[in-house]
Amino acid sequence: MPPIKTVRDYIRTIVDFPHEGILFRDVTTLFADPRGFRMAIDQMLHPYAGEPIDKVAGLEARGFILGGAIAHQLSVGFVPIRKKGKLPGAVISEEYQLEYGEAVVEIHDDAIQPGERVLLVDDLLATGGTAAAGIRLIERLGGIITGCAFVVDLPDLGGHKRLTDMGMDVHTLCTFEGL
Repeated sequence: MPPIKTVRDYIRTIVDFPHEGILFRDVTTLFADPRGFRMAIDQMLHPYAGEPIDKVAGLEARGFILGGAIAHQLSVGFVPIRKKGKLPGAVISEEYQLEYGEAVVEIHDDAIQPGERVLLVDDLLATGGTAAAGIRLIERLGGIITGCAFVVDLPDLGGHKRLTDMGMDVHTLCTFEGL
């Protein structure tokens, strides 16, 4: 009998992408496998079983795939947090720092009502900049963050600590050391 796979086993590493010296953790291989994908969704949901959650917010773009599936499982609404200029209608924006420069994410100004409990989801936690910006957007709308769930944690980049220092409950399925 073959050994039981973990979520980590479904993730491939691509060397020198997008730049030399980077080990890119590619979750598309996880998404492509029905058992792996179901395992990831189930494990991301597990820590929040029984918790009241009103919405799932996904960070662009792989967070949309995970967040949509999780929202479906919970029978709650899904809210996309997108790069600047991608959402129609009235939005609020949050700027954050990248390694070299700045970026902006946006959310519809009516996507979350005050007091709604929101689970924030993405595929990978690196520096935590995008997730922190997403948290600030949700909180500006009056949402309460139930937790932050990620498939992969890159602990050497400090994102997990950054989010826990913000008072967030952070759940990851697997870690990869290094960049």
